Amino acid sequence: MNNYNKGKAKYILASVMLALFISQTIGNTVNFPIINQFYKILTSTTIQSAPQKDFRGLIYRSELLFDTIPKNGLDSTKIEDTLISQAIDTFQFNASKDSLQAPVTYKADDSMVFDIPSKKILLYGKKSNVKFADNELSAPGIEFDQKSNLITAFLKRDTAGKVISFPSFNQGELKTVSDTIAFNMKTGRGLTKGTYTKQDEMYVYADKIKKTDSTSFFAFKARFTTCNLDTPHFAFVSKKIKFISKKFAVTGPVHPEFEGVPVPIILPFGLYPISQGRHSGMLAPSFNSNEQFGLSLSGIGYYKVINDNWDVTTRGTIFSYGGYSFNVSPRYYKRYHKQGNLSFDFQHFKTNFKGDPDFSVNNSFNIRWSHMLDTKSRPGVSFSANVNAGSSKFNSQVPNNPNRNFSNQLNSSIAYAKVWKDKPFNISINANHSQNTNLKIINLTLPDVSFNLNTLYPFRRQEVIGNYNWYENIGVALNSNIKSLTYFSDDTSVSKINMGKQIFNNLQWGGTHSVPISLSLPQIGALQISPSISYSEKWYQQKFVRSWNNTTNKVDTTINKNFYSSRDMSFGIGMSSRIFGSYTFRKNSAVKAIRHEIRPSISANYKPDMNGKYFYTTQLDTVGRVGRFNVFDNSLFGGFGEGKFGGLSFSIDNNIQMKVRNRNDTAVDAVKKVNLIDGLNLGGSYNFLADSFQLSVFNIGARSNLFDKISITAGGTLDPYEVDSRGDRLNRLVWKNKIATLGRFVGGNISVSSQFQGGDKNKKKNTNTQGIGQPYNPNTGMPLDEYQTEAAYINNNPAEFADFSIPWSFNFSYSLRFQRDRKADYSGFYTNIYQDMNWSSTLSLTPKWQLGINGFYNITQKEIGTMSVSIAREMHCWQMALNVSPIGRYRFFNITISPKSGLLRDIKVNRTRYFYDL
Repeated sequence: MNNYNKGKAKYILASVMLALFISQTIGNTVNFPIINQFYKILTSTTIQSAPQKDFRGLIYRSELLFDTIPKNGLDSTKIEDTLISQAIDTFQFNASKDSLQAPVTYKADDSMVFDIPSKKILLYGKKSNVKFADNELSAPGIEFDQKSNLITAFLKRDTAGKVISFPSFNQGELKTVSDTIAFNMKTGRGLTKGTYTKQDEMYVYADKIKKTDSTSFFAFKARFTTCNLDTPHFAFVSKKIKFISKKFAVTGPVHPEFEGVPVPIILPFGLYPISQGRHSGMLAPSFNSNEQFGLSLSGIGYYKVINDNWDVTTRGTIFSYGGYSFNVSPRYYKRYHKQGNLSFDFQHFKTNFKGDPDFSVNNSFNIRWSHMLDTKSRPGVSFSANVNAGSSKFNSQVPNNPNRNFSNQLNSSIAYAKVWKDKPFNISINANHSQNTNLKIINLTLPDVSFNLNTLYPFRRQEVIGNYNWYENIGVALNSNIKSLTYFSDDTSVSKINMGKQIFNNLQWGGTHSVPISLSLPQIGALQISPSISYSEKWYQQKFVRSWNNTTNKVDTTINKNFYSSRDMSFGIGMSSRIFGSYTFRKNSAVKAIRHEIRPSISANYKPDMNGKYFYTTQLDTVGRVGRFNVFDNSLFGGFGEGKFGGLSFSIDNNIQMKVRNRNDTAVDAVKKVNLIDGLNLGGSYNFLADSFQLSVFNIGARSNLFDKISITAGGTLDPYEVDSRGDRLNRLVWKNKIATLGRFVGGNISVSSQFQGGDKNKKKNTNTQGIGQPYNPNTGMPLDEYQTEAAYINNNPAEFADFSIPWSFNFSYSLRFQRDRKADYSGFYTNIYQDMNWSSTLSLTPKWQLGINGFYNITQKEIGTMSVSIAREMHCWQMALNVSPIGRYRFFNITISPKSGLLRDIKVNRTRYFYDL
């Protein structure tokens, strides 16, 4: 036997004796380095990187480290052979019956004591730690009793009696901080004292907690709350509680307390769902009051999970005056395929009392459907639906919702589109619905088919060598649209039998086709030249003819239905460019430079008169005034223009920017750009071939965002010709009498909006959305998507979403619109002017109190639409909101005090009253 084998045998014998001694003394339940080394020597004679072990496993694999081999017993040749070819030995043995199911890993920051006679290990240190399977214990003092498999942890205090560190225990979803912890590693059970833990949004404190398994535990003399303070503002107190992780909590007799003061309201038991995700259950109602319908129990219902892809919400409201409403809202979702929701609402309301002369019973309904097809399911195909239709009276009868009451428009759209892969064409099919609830007129557009052929270059070579010839850039495209439209009234005075006749009699259809021919030429210096040819054709269902009736002295109309068509062509060449100019100020000036960009464009166009035969002149009144009309008036696509056009079209757009010193940047040459005018444009045309009115109207527009604060948008139409006393145009330019003018304003609009706020502009806004709840309107039970839900809830309850980090804010918007319209009897024109203003503002009175004012004012009618005042109080884990609308047609007030947590959103104090001016 050589020196290497002799040294190895001696080392193995000594290790076996030492391992047997430790095993008899302490047992094999603790993972000691010496025993591990003993296993390593027995199972390998190779040099490897890291041990692999199965604690109970019956098969051990390890390694022989360098420091276990005698230096004089190993030469370089053997090392090289061992590295190339490794041999691993295995052996089996029977594990002890009292051994654990997994290894125990432990460490002590300060010191470790082995009490061999009593088979105990004591760990000391602020962050002493023991890990066993999915159990982890950290504490300043830990004791392990090998006889009973019991681990005990305790807190540590300093000389003044202040706690330095608490024991903490984690197992699965359970995380606790306690005064004392006792845990049996073999049974998995434990007992803690003075324990804090958290279950979802719920904070729990108990004198004692008994843990029975990884998912459930019992609490004795416990309180639970959603307030995260050590001494919570409110809590529910019960002597006995059972928690099942991520499912629910069950209590015996329970009562609330505020600021440690018990409230004499005792419930015999409590059931608190703390599960995450979807689960079926009852939906809590709320109590409201309405002047028109009486007291109500609103929103009581049930939520049902049908399967992984479907669920349904059912809600109902009962009113004390005899009315009721209900809602059924199924919802579906299939990942990477489709998603959507459907809602059906029905209302049955009684106005006044039976026996009164104005007593009436009204039934109304509303249907909403939202659908979206995921493009991943069918590449190249898209399908979406957004339907909102129903009775015209529905919105006006929605209780306690001024926003719905003021809305008089319902719109729907269903769209299907397909794009063929590697093909130059695509198709889209649409259906649209619009409804005016005041006029009770419903318009349907079904179907609306569009077919488009992308630009083709018929003269291009299949194999290109070098550049294209000029004629190879000639492109041809096709755009076609065919649709039908009808309308009917849902007025109760019209019988249901006549509704079908209305749809058939009012049906219109038509089509339009356009074939643009273009030529792309290379840029010539600063100019871009683009010639074009366009051919258009329209299909009509009818001719609409006006004629003067000398007997009745009025204009009669005649409709002739058949298939008609008209065509039009135009030829043109356009030229555009961009011009830049700048002015630099002196070096020390705060304004560094001003940059002006001009984008002019001009085009020469020619259009032959291919549609003059469709125009006619008709007398309009007894004076003998006449009007010029097209036989295709009142058609879906309208008629083409009359007469030849040979002239110029022009437009010019401007952009002005300014460079100023950036005071927020410490760099010497730091500047920032400020847009003074984002756009200022003017456009028009001149027809050289027309015998009168050669100059067209001018369209002007302007837009700017001054200093990134004030947004201004304006537009208008100017007529360069004078008019007579009745408003009819005269072939005389206004510049003959007024030189400094562009023409008469015949229509325009301007809107101004801005927002200001105090505080830190870079601080992220605090948005509280915990109280929103399920996606339905709390007043109607109507399901909404995520954005609409949040917007509707914030709009109705602004005080509940107050941002106390903003000391003040002010937002406003103003709009002005005016236009000239011809009178119904053709006797002249009149001007319609519309003005309105919206504003909202907040003011933080203290760090915990905030005042808000929102309003809408119709300047034209001199009427306040809505105005509300809100007061919010921040109460840490609770919130108080007061909203009052004292003036306007719809007046209301409500006060709400509720927890912020979504888990307890139905535990609230709410008082709401609404008043109407009918």
